[in-house]
Amino acid sequence: MSWVTVSTKVKKEILEKARKYNINISEVLRQALEQEIARREEEARKSAERISKELRLSEKEVARLIREDRER
Repeated sequence: MSWVTVSTKVKKEILEKARKYNINISEVLRQALEQEIARREEEARKSAERISKELRLSEKEVARLIREDRER
């Protein structure tokens, strides 16, 4: 697994409070990002499922069509 550095800006007060409570900022941000990605992937999966039912296509076919559309 390779890693990259990502930076963000936060209010000074937030950083000070995080330090006061010994919060591992990197870990909190990693977890939050992973959770948001998982949430959006689940939303996409459910959307593809609904679309496949409405159009009477397999979920794989819906995924293929979405990928094709994104590549345009």
